Amino acid sequence: MRSKYGLVCLILFLALICVVPAVHAQGGVRSGPDPSTIRDPDLEKDSLHNLEVARNYFKLKKAYVAALKRCEEIIAGNPNFAKIEEVLLMAGQSSLSLADNKGKQKPSLYVSFDGGAKKTLTPEQFREMGREYLTRLVKDFPNSPFSKQAQEDLQALGAPKQ
Repeated sequence: MRSKYGLVCLILFLALICVVPAVHAQGGVRSGPDPSTIRDPDLEKDSLHNLEVARNYFKLKKAYVAALKRCEEIIAGNPNFAKIEEVLLMAGQSSLSLADNKGKQKPSLYVSFDGGAKKTLTPEQFREMGREYLTRLVKDFPNSPFSKQAQEDLQALGAPKQ
């Protein structure tokens, strides 16, 4: 009986010795989620508010300059926003509408600053900006529900930006 007990203990000890290196070989576990997926709740709330305002400008008021500016604010300030795909689509479509001089706001209201000088964009520059936003959506989020619409818009332009 005593030798059976000793034999069982020896087998368990040997099994433990064999298992410990295998567990250690798996490497250290990283603590916490990937930093690129962590979202600041206050920033998300602010971005969601900007998206709602941009939707209002885009859909109801046809104010494409205002919608584009709100979208650009989200893209620049919160690139990991949970609804960035919708933002990219709206920014692309707003740019294309401005290129075609559609909407209630004149494209000349879209002003950027190059150094100290004010600069407005040409229709071709708006078209190119729209192509960039839509291409980014299609490439970075191919399974997005907004990707199909972006592909259709890019087809109408000719081809996506490479």
